[in-house]
Amino acid sequence: MHPVLFKLGSITIYTYGFCIAMGALLGFLYMYRQGKKQYGITFDQSNNLFILLVVAGVVGGKLFMIFEDPSLYLSQPKKLFSGSGFVFYGSLLTTIPVMLWYFKKIKVPVLGMLDVMAAVTCIVHGFGRIGCFMAGCCYGLPTDGFLSVVFTSPVCQAEPLNTPLYPTQLFEATFIFSLLILLFVLKKKKQFDGQLFLIYLMVYAAGRAILELFRGDTERGFLINKVLSNSQFISILVISVALYFYLRLNRNKKITR
Repeated sequence: MHPVLFKLGSITIYTYGFCIAMGALLGFLYMYRQGKKQYGITFDQSNNLFILLVVAGVVGGKLFMIFEDPSLYLSQPKKLFSGSGFVFYGSLLTTIPVMLWYFKKIKVPVLGMLDVMAAVTCIVHGFGRIGCFMAGCCYGLPTDGFLSVVFTSPVCQAEPLNTPLYPTQLFEATFIFSLLILLFVLKKKKQFDGQLFLIYLMVYAAGRAILELFRGDTERGFLINKVLSNSQFISILVISVALYFYLRLNRNKKITR
């Protein structure tokens, strides 16, 4: 759509990066406010966590790109650092152990803070998908339906240009923000710590598996050619693990204030 937000002389501000920055800022503010309100987390602790998550997210997002095209990235590892993109699941699965370690380190309720981070993840990810739409990445399959968009800018990553495509980026952004609203509603009725985070994982993974059916950027990789994508396989694993812990925690039902 509009890959370049604006230019200031020789400086180019890309819409994708701007959306990521906006999502990160809003996510940080929410994390700090809720962490302080519920568990007494300080600004410095929130700031340190934010930095750790950014680093872990970038590393995980880049490393998971190897699964999209192993031969390419193993033979040309420099492409991993070319700024060509991230794999969301890579970022998510890398940041989870970092959060578990850090919450234990600063001695705050781990599961309770994970519930806070579920909303934070939705905020950052939702804005990120809007950025994807503007950049043309994560594009959809060609379609003749009324729910279509046409990318015309030669700077866009969408293929093919000048062809109606499913706006899968907007589908996912709408889904993620709807999930965020659901988490806010369920927050008032939470039965145990960790419930919101596990619901987020299961609902997002199920929705992501469905959205994959409309994706047109096939270079992201398939475990089974054109049948089961890497992201769909990861979604199945995420749902299975999250459901196990949901049932386990539900038996104990504990909330830390």
